Amino acid sequence: MRAAETDGAAGTRIRAARKEAGLTQQGLSAAVAVSRQTIIAMETGDYAPSVYLAIKIARELGVTVEDLWGTET
Repeated sequence: MRAAETDGAAGTRIRAARKEAGLTQQGLSAAVAVSRQTIIAMETGDYAPSVYLAIKIARELGVTVEDLWGTET
C-alpha cells in the first residue's frame, strides 16, 4: 500500500463502517486479533495494515477491502 493511501480518508471509512456495524474499537480489535491501538492508528491514518489484516477487517465489517482502502475516481 502506498503511503498516500494511508491518509485519513481510509481511516474515516474504517471508522464509519465500524460504527455502522455497531462495533467499538475494542470490539473490532478483539474480532480481528489486534490491539485497540492498532485500530486507532488505522482510523487516524497512521498505520497501513497487511493485506491479510485488511481482509479480516473488511469481512468483520461486512464490506470489501476496496470499500475501505480503495481510491476514489
